[in-house]
Amino acid sequence: MKTLFFKRNIVSSVYAGVGVASLMFFPVSAMYAADTVVEALGGGKVSGQFRYRYEWVDDQTKNKNADASTMRTRLGYMTGDYLDISGFVQFEDVHVVGGSEIYNSTVNGRTEYPVVADPEGSEINQAFLMYKGVPDTVFKYGRQAINLDNQRFIGTVEWRQNAQTYDAFTITNTSLQDTTIFYGHVSGVNRIFGPKSAQGDLDMAGDLLNITYKGWSAGNLTGYGYFLDYMPGQSISNALSNQTAGLRFDGGYKPESMSSRFLYTAEFARQSDYADGGSPIDGDYANLMLGVDVSNVQVKLNYEVLSGDGIYAFATPFATLHAFNGWADRFLVTPRDGLKDIFLSASAVVLEGINLSGAYHWYSSDNLGYDYGSELNLQVAKKINKSLVVTAKYAAYSADANASNVARNAAGAAKDLDKFWVMLDVQF
Repeated sequence: MKTLFFKRNIVSSVYAGVGVASLMFFPVSAMYAADTVVEALGGGKVSGQFRYRYEWVDDQTKNKNADASTMRTRLGYMTGDYLDISGFVQFEDVHVVGGSEIYNSTVNGRTEYPVVADPEGSEINQAFLMYKGVPDTVFKYGRQAINLDNQRFIGTVEWRQNAQTYDAFTITNTSLQDTTIFYGHVSGVNRIFGPKSAQGDLDMAGDLLNITYKGWSAGNLTGYGYFLDYMPGQSISNALSNQTAGLRFDGGYKPESMSSRFLYTAEFARQSDYADGGSPIDGDYANLMLGVDVSNVQVKLNYEVLSGDGIYAFATPFATLHAFNGWADRFLVTPRDGLKDIFLSASAVVLEGINLSGAYHWYSSDNLGYDYGSELNLQVAKKINKSLVVTAKYAAYSADANASNVARNAAGAAKDLDKFWVMLDVQF
């Protein structure tokens, strides 16, 4: 009942946000001219985005290729402060450009094509109230973006045209020196699949705690605990409710006698059952990275493990998954045998601000120790001006044909997958 009550209040906040935004379109003379609420409403800031993307997919599990041409349009308004309270509302629309949906959006029924999870639709992407009346503390209530650390566990999946947002009450506190404490209670997750999908809106009672200390020159130390209690009868079963606790250390070191900077990350997390979660939920996560940064060139060697025992695999359903385990997105769901990902990544800025980046991945299973395959990632991006960025990107996953992979992953990791993107992103 508490979760349902909270959900209703989130919806009320959304409608309130819409009302706040609508006031922008009335002349100030029609308001109470001396009212500071009016001044706060009129003293806000408009933001927006137009993002066109073409995505081509050749998935060996399908007989046809996908050609997805889509546009994301966003319009947002942040009010000024009144009594330390402000509000934000953001509308989002995703539409096909060219009239034909030559891809499986997950809701259009075009299952003969590979999935490009960018369904058409319009919605309120964010709508929240924010209060800053307590020193060094920010309270937010409503539909909002939540990105924690590198978004390995909690993120907004901005790569997809319909981003992931959270119906939540959050507190961010910085009153302790060099320390940021974040707490959030989440009653719902608005996922990338959109409200028309059975996977689109997820009701839950989730508690997120993330504490980061930045007082050491060597790097930042983060401790976190994410407690996810799913409601029954949804796309993610309540039997998968889980809790994840972990530590992350991320930083770099520059010797005085050298121009280069050494980079490193170490992270470990444990996942177990929580609330109605079943006893098979038991897993580990580990991430190690060593790298070097020299004159706008970064090279990193990474090793990431998501455990699996053939029954349960370490789960990260609210991560910004496209950023991990290859851009081909072959491992959006961790295989039941788990995943070991060894990859070398590099990035550089060349010529007049052209950003080049790439990676090569070697994938294998945690359970049974067989190979999944390998993947090449390449990207070039150029910021044309302060508003426009143009990006081209390519991913090629090559499956290993060993007997274990074919027998255990016939519909996924045992099949090749290639993707190509061109994107134009205008923000204001």
